[in-house]
Amino acid sequence: MSDIQFKTITTNGISMRIAEAGSGPLVLLIHGWPESWYSWRHQIKAIAAQGYHVVAPDMRGYGDTDAPTEPTEYRIDKLAADVVGIIDALGESTATLVGHDWGSMVVWNAALLHPERFNGVVGMSVPYGGRMKTAPLQTWQQAMGDNFFYILYHNETGGVAEKEYDSDPRGLLSMLYASPDSPREDATITDPKRSAGGWIGRIGAPTEMPAWLKQEELDYYVDEFTRAGFRGGVNYYRNFDANWHFMEGKDPVIQIPSAFISGAADVVIGGADVAGLTAMMTPVMQDLREVTLIPEIGHWVQQEAPKETNDAILRFIKSL
Repeated sequence: MSDIQFKTITTNGISMRIAEAGSGPLVLLIHGWPESWYSWRHQIKAIAAQGYHVVAPDMRGYGDTDAPTEPTEYRIDKLAADVVGIIDALGESTATLVGHDWGSMVVWNAALLHPERFNGVVGMSVPYGGRMKTAPLQTWQQAMGDNFFYILYHNETGGVAEKEYDSDPRGLLSMLYASPDSPREDATITDPKRSAGGWIGRIGAPTEMPAWLKQEELDYYVDEFTRAGFRGGVNYYRNFDANWHFMEGKDPVIQIPSAFISGAADVVIGGADVAGLTAMMTPVMQDLREVTLIPEIGHWVQQEAPKETNDAILRFIKSL
């Protein structure tokens, strides 16, 4: 990490830590949940070496970036404005956007709300299909009934989700940071009802580290979340309905060049293939240039398959 520099900038009224390397056209790498700038450790120097100024922030609510308490401070327009503010703070006019997981939702919407500030956008793991027809929480509540669903859990009052996660950061992160084929112990909670308990006990502890994650790398994540806590990241989930209302009446079509990257085994895409994803996204993307699925790779695609991910990102950037 010696070639990566860190500094604190002011963006959209908050202090934000960024990691950066290289010089040239600006590329922003936007992480998801529960992650940090560190999720891009395999991309920052590799992309910078190809002639780009690469910046990976700790997003609002994470790491050494400010974490407002109120959930309303995490609405999608504020997150998009945070990203625009990075460009301004660095004295640039435009950037290429790359986002993973919740970062994908941030970059898709940043491209919708501020198309003049970005020359291209790449989403990873979470595809874009336009605005849902009905309010998200109502839709999921009707689908899940009394059963546990982590997004609904994150929306419960009293901060129950972050209290559980803050009590055992290593337990949560080690269970989530795994490959699709990672061997696991049996879950301690097998009753699907929400009343049976929270999330950690439902996942099943892995019996070995995945090949792509070293012990010291997991330790870094654990230290970050032990210090900063999980509330900021969980607050993103508390804005699904607010985001849905905010985007009402706005053009849902992303006008700038776009691309999508995912592990083929990522549960988020539910077994969809390139043709299916392309068919879903083409109506709401004016210039969808490529859909890349990496075989046998799960949700943490840029960490599980860094070379293939870097190749796909650079292929898109160089096409702009």
